[in-house]
Amino acid sequence: MGKPVIALVGRPNVGKSTLFNRLTQSRDALVADFPGLTRDRHYGQGRIGDTPFLVIDTGGFEPLAKEGIFLEMARQTEEAILEADAILFVVDGRSGLNPRDVEIAARLRPLKCPILIAVNKTEGMRPELAVAEFHELGLGEPTAISAAHGDGVPALLERALASLLAGHENIPEKADAEPSEDAAPRALRIAIAGRPNVGKSTFINALLGEERVIAFDLPGTTRDAIDVAFTRKGKSYCLVDTAGLRKKGKVFETIEKFSIIKTLRAIEDAEVVILMLDARQDVADQDAHIADFVLQTGRALAIAVNKWDGLTAYEKEQIRQTASRKLKFLDFARIHFISAKRRVGLSKLLDSVEEAHAAAMADLPTPKLTRVLLDAVARQAPPRHGAIRPKMRYAHQGGMNPPIIVIHGNALEHVPDTYRRYLENTFREAFRLTGTPLRLQFNVSHNPYAPTETPRKRAQKSPRARDS
Repeated sequence: MGKPVIALVGRPNVGKSTLFNRLTQSRDALVADFPGLTRDRHYGQGRIGDTPFLVIDTGGFEPLAKEGIFLEMARQTEEAILEADAILFVVDGRSGLNPRDVEIAARLRPLKCPILIAVNKTEGMRPELAVAEFHELGLGEPTAISAAHGDGVPALLERALASLLAGHENIPEKADAEPSEDAAPRALRIAIAGRPNVGKSTFINALLGEERVIAFDLPGTTRDAIDVAFTRKGKSYCLVDTAGLRKKGKVFETIEKFSIIKTLRAIEDAEVVILMLDARQDVADQDAHIADFVLQTGRALAIAVNKWDGLTAYEKEQIRQTASRKLKFLDFARIHFISAKRRVGLSKLLDSVEEAHAAAMADLPTPKLTRVLLDAVARQAPPRHGAIRPKMRYAHQGGMNPPIIVIHGNALEHVPDTYRRYLENTFREAFRLTGTPLRLQFNVSHNPYAPTETPRKRAQKSPRARDS
């Protein structure tokens, strides 16, 4: 079998996400002293010695929840339990045994996989006293740990992996048994961004064909940026479900502020962003703000207008016109009208994602760039600035994702924005750069024989020197 999978299970605010970050040696999971912060399953990779493993962080487990967001969180935890080879049942050593701990233990006890009790937050406490009352759960010997400080965590992890390796001889003990990371192509990271409740989580679930992330008719359901592995036509993707971005004036909770930071980082780390809009709401200024951030970071982009089903022909035409007008600065990106709930239009949207990524990573040969530049100048020369007309000599590629084209010449600091846009459109059409921003840089050539000012002359010109 593959890497061992360890699920972290427990009631809210016992430190599961802190332990997740400790095991994965990352800061991927959002952590704060606030119950119910984690809601979806969150996957990460860890390693102890030569043994790699997977960790699943889960939300606060309420086995008896009957409705609402807690029922959805419980379903996510149940999925993690089914996927796990071992379970770390995390409890709070400072608050002691809780009736909810007893309910969770009753749910876990029938399982055949190893279950270890991790008594967290025991720093400064005598271990034997901290774990004493948790023997009552009937799940074996509890282990005192401090996820925040790392106390007892290596020993706990060794116990978990030892129980797995003893039961499964075909689990690889050496990292060499795993495929090397260099051999496998890197998954394409796609961040799904937009306002709250536009259907980002529903979209990901529709692609996967399962309830992978919580899709609930409540704005702000997603709080963390969740990575979801996905394969299409033999190619690997990493879909990133992000928290909805609201106006600054409507962000009150500290937790939501952290969520926004995670979302912005997810956009920066992605290779392609899908900007999702709600067809049943007007294109708001906040949509344009999110789009502008994507543009500033230089990420490739595709636009999805969700909840398209059920609208009249007149309403659809109004949405098309509004989106084209308010997002005119994103005219390089394709717009798709989809229904995530009914799984309509998703395939073409992903085709545009591939097209945008290919354009962002395009290799632009210097000879062809220069020919396109000189042809553009021949058709329409840059306007004069006084007695000077900017002269463009050649161009070459300066970077990818987004593509950067460096143009060399004289007096290029006088090129107006209108002519810059003309060049951008010319290069975009010539190289079919659909779905990616394009950056132009002007490098001005200086005459090496031009007289230069000496420090003494500059000092003579300065007002301070004249006053003295």
